Amino acid sequence: MQTSREVGSQPSFEHEELKGIARSVGEIEWLLLVVVLLYHAFGGTKPDDTPMVVLAMVLYLVFIMGFRYANFFKRESRWKLATETWIMTAFITWTLWHTGRLESPLLNSYLLVIITSALALSKLTTMLELILIGACIAFLGDYSSTMEMVSPQYVVGIIVVFAPFVLVAYITTMFASDIRYALRKDALPQTEDDLSTEVNMRGFAIIADRLFGQAVRDKSPISLLVVECNNLKEINDDLGSKASDVLIAGLTKSIREQLHHTDILSRQSSDEFVALLPGTAADRALIVARTVRAAVASTPLVLSGQIVRTSVNVGVASYPDHGDNLDLLMDHAYSNLHSNRPIA
Repeated sequence: MQTSREVGSQPSFEHEELKGIARSVGEIEWLLLVVVLLYHAFGGTKPDDTPMVVLAMVLYLVFIMGFRYANFFKRESRWKLATETWIMTAFITWTLWHTGRLESPLLNSYLLVIITSALALSKLTTMLELILIGACIAFLGDYSSTMEMVSPQYVVGIIVVFAPFVLVAYITTMFASDIRYALRKDALPQTEDDLSTEVNMRGFAIIADRLFGQAVRDKSPISLLVVECNNLKEINDDLGSKASDVLIAGLTKSIREQLHHTDILSRQSSDEFVALLPGTAADRALIVARTVRAAVASTPLVLSGQIVRTSVNVGVASYPDHGDNLDLLMDHAYSNLHSNRPIA
């Protein structure tokens, strides 16, 4: 049975995701520097502003080299990526101040910051980044006094300039959220059995380790049932695989109806189920086992036009009566199951 320690030792999906995002952020940073460099190279900067723009590019280049190649950060993190977006915002604002402010063609460079934040950070962080950019745009506006800055005409003008950034932030954040959800879902191990729709062996191992550990910590009982179908192989041989699939679905339904919604049911093999019953002591587990066996026996199925009855054997084990770990409980339940001793 896979332990929680083994599960925890697997590579973190978030870390792998951050590594991929960090590479994209690095490309965006270089793209921003190239855009400003080309604008300057083709005469977009006035002679008086050239020293300040060149200084900004040099400082930004030093920043990129330090963050990307000097190994200041051995592990990617959200804080590192957030810091990079703040530096990008400062670089763009400085450059805009010396290339025409809100009239500068480089104004749309703020979109690179928004896209970076939406890809790498949370919705809340992206919103805060958007507020910071809005403040920078207001600061870059053409005003001569504080009164003019709060005038309706000036505010409307800033809103008109700022609106496209808000729209891009919203759309990009939604797309990034959907993509991130899809990637995480695909990265998760398959934990559902195709036929029974209950958890499979892997999913059961993960959940059972957690619930059993909690029971040990709380000193509360927990029980295990092993349920084995007696005639699945014969039905498969006589009526075919489709009939046996229907039988499995019927067994799953009959067993599940006798369990609480907090109990965990898993199909472990073609004709075998295991149920974990948190908070259930040995005497109560025996009652559940009897009801499971009775429910299956009293529920005939129509398979390939024939009414077929089936039956199950049930093995029971409980903590702390029969062992102090899941392997011992499983062994005890199998021992009861295969000995054909009556449940009593």
